Amino acid sequence: MLTGLVLICSLAGTPDIRVCSRNNAAMVMRIPADCVHPVPCFMHGQAFLLAISIGQELSESERIKVICVATQTVGASIRVLD
Repeated sequence: MLTGLVLICSLAGTPDIRVCSRNNAAMVMRIPADCVHPVPCFMHGQAFLLAISIGQELSESERIKVICVATQTVGASIRVLD
């Protein structure tokens, strides 16, 4: 299973969004749906972001990145978006 994660990355710390990861993101949040394949995982992640107001709360120096990772690697401490 795959879990979608939303990473909020600071351009000051990671100016190249491609290097933004769980280890250097300013905030990591879990999407409340698991998927079997990567494509639905990314689609759920994007759709979920459109449904919440997180994008409106970002500063100009922050960017969002959605990644999909193996569910068993996601720690229980990662907050679930609601």
